[in-house]
Amino acid sequence: MADLLNGIIAAGGTTAITDPVTGDMLWDWIEAGAGRAAWHVAEQDGEIIGFQWIGPQDYLPSVACDIASFVRIGQTGLGIGSQLFDATQAAARDLGYAWINANIRADNESGLTYYQSRGFRTYDHWHDYRLKDGQVVDKVLKRFDLD
Repeated sequence: MADLLNGIIAAGGTTAITDPVTGDMLWDWIEAGAGRAAWHVAEQDGEIIGFQWIGPQDYLPSVACDIASFVRIGQTGLGIGSQLFDATQAAARDLGYAWINANIRADNESGLTYYQSRGFRTYDHWHDYRLKDGQVVDKVLKRFDLD
């Protein structure tokens, strides 16, 4: 998963994560959300080609979870994200969430299109959001109601 995500980070322009990650860092993220988070992976021939995560965030109400979706570069548009989201929706309901938040860079056209195609609707827009590396971007917040 770290290798997949680091490829996306290095390519730039789609994730707010700007520093490379390690497997240990991802494991820490998994453990930090225990009981209120869910992670799903897509594999092909033993290789992880995508993963999706949901979990709480401080800026969201307790009935909402945040989502992050990553598909290996060159593997997008093949239905991987759709299959991951089917599993993620079920997990969000099982965890007692009422809605899922997607926090997307405004310049990430593929991310905006992906979440829109899943039924997410825009409810907020953050202007001039500063990423960890100092880059300033706008963010679009979309929500998917689970009821």
